[in-house]
Amino acid sequence: MTQFSGTNELEGQVAVVTGGGRGIGLAIAEALAEGGARVAVVDVDEKESQEAANGLPGDGHRGYKGDVTEGADLKAVLQRVEAELGPITVLVNNAGITRDNLILRMSEDEWDQVLSVNLKGAFNATKAVARGMMKRRTGAIINIASVIGLMGNAGQANYAASKAGLMGFTKSVAREFASRGVRCNSIASGFIQTASDSPGNSGRASRYCQGCSISRRAWGRIHYRPGDCSGRWDGHVIFHGARNDRTMNQ
Repeated sequence: MTQFSGTNELEGQVAVVTGGGRGIGLAIAEALAEGGARVAVVDVDEKESQEAANGLPGDGHRGYKGDVTEGADLKAVLQRVEAELGPITVLVNNAGITRDNLILRMSEDEWDQVLSVNLKGAFNATKAVARGMMKRRTGAIINIASVIGLMGNAGQANYAASKAGLMGFTKSVAREFASRGVRCNSIASGFIQTASDSPGNSGRASRYCQGCSISRRAWGRIHYRPGDCSGRWDGHVIFHGARNDRTMNQ
């Protein structure tokens, strides 16, 4: 992946990063800001979103409190983003949680919470920005998935289902929006330790990241070029964190 830093290739772009207050989302927001984009950091924690936005390089960034599971409220937040920063041209659906448990011990609430944030949240955000992007005939939507959605993992049936669903959602969005100039791709990472991970996952890191030397912050700086979505990059799932990145297209 090519680094945005110092290139200003995203100058004039307005990017929204859900779950951008910390972890992977914050690192992605930093990469986009370094590329010259104005970044709207959307997070359920208002203080974290504002602190994150204030710490981004460059000017014009703002933090917003927003719950991706509430469609109407999220739509209102994104309308406010457009009123204050301008038309949204890049959406990164990053918001996600884990509620790990074995299937026989997993409650319906643990299942529902993960699917609601990780999958329904991406649907809500995508739907909220889609009409404007299609009207302007330009836009890039990037969904943050996981290799767990492809390979599965004991104790993470809810998380695996949500990320597998996100990959399918990516391909469906790409097919629906491509004729209007709006591209949608997904990035599926290997294991990255973040604040949302359960303690039981820490021992699995070496197994998922064998042969790769990426940190949480380094992974966030994938520098996925939204501009590349204008051509051949559409409906792809990019697996990142193995010895070599690879893609799965439509």
